[in-house]
Amino acid sequence: QVQLVESGGGLVQAEGSLTLSCAASGRAPRRYIMGWFRQAPGKEREFVASIGWSGEDTYIADSGQGRFTISRDNAKNTAYLKMNSLKPEDTAVYYCAAGVDISYPFDSMQDYDYWGQGTQVTVSS
Repeated sequence: QVQLVESGGGLVQAEGSLTLSCAASGRAPRRYIMGWFRQAPGKEREFVASIGWSGEDTYIADSGQGRFTISRDNAKNTAYLKMNSLKPEDTAVYYCAAGVDISYPFDSMQDYDYWGQGTQVTVSS
């Protein structure tokens, strides 16, 4: 079992920045692939970014290309999503997820085994 706790969400103005954190605990969290997903009101949950267990393989959805960066610190069992140049359309609940048997680019939601509770990101115009 792996437990995931997101933090770092909040209210920010357009063009601002936020860094989300996902702290993992439990069984061997360093060996898990980590992903970020988001869900806006009335919309389906969508993939945002992912990172392999070593940190070398990353993938950012088109919506975040050039603005979002994903990283991880295995010594702290924590993954991060740095978001720059935020837009109102980035407003959503952001979820952290962890999984093992996932093929690159790790963007398939159903392949993830564990999910956090989510953190709200609101971008005002």
